[in-house]
Amino acid sequence: MGAPVIHETAVVDDGARVGAGTRIWHFTHVSSGSTIGASCVLGQNVFIGPGVEIGDGVKIQNNVSVYAGVTIADDVFLGPSCVFTNVLTPRAHVERKEEFAPTPVGRGVTVGANATIVCGHSLGEYALIGAGSVVTNDVPAHAVMVGNPARRLAWACRCGEVLPDDGVCARCGEEYDVGAQGCRRVPSGE
Repeated sequence: MGAPVIHETAVVDDGARVGAGTRIWHFTHVSSGSTIGASCVLGQNVFIGPGVEIGDGVKIQNNVSVYAGVTIADDVFLGPSCVFTNVLTPRAHVERKEEFAPTPVGRGVTVGANATIVCGHSLGEYALIGAGSVVTNDVPAHAVMVGNPARRLAWACRCGEVLPDDGVCARCGEEYDVGAQGCRRVPSGE
């Protein structure tokens, strides 16, 4: 896997930890106290705030800022220019650093280009957030969310395909128990 590869224009502050095999590209800033897992890719002009935790195998496309309060699990994909917030009622003249709302992003989540994730809401594992969507509530695992505000359109397999009504993925064959309230993978042999 090897040592991280950090472009000469990137800034990785003292006290930041970067995992093996991670690649950090042009004009990216990784703040002190943050942790980047192994085998990640941080594109051009990415900002990682202080204390942010990012798992293994995460891909962050260009122009994404991940602020304090956001936690990214393994195998997450953050599309170009998607946005995370960390304060619900910001004012330039009022200091609210003690009010950062946590935003956990579950394993395998995809956030599309230019989507906005309002702080204080969790994104369940393997959820798909459509490009340009605005997430204003918690997102269940495997949910396909689109629009402003984002609404659930369908359920998605771990491989990213939208699941049909019978819950069997046409691409990989995994089976899911799908209903109006949730989606869960059926383990083999169940």
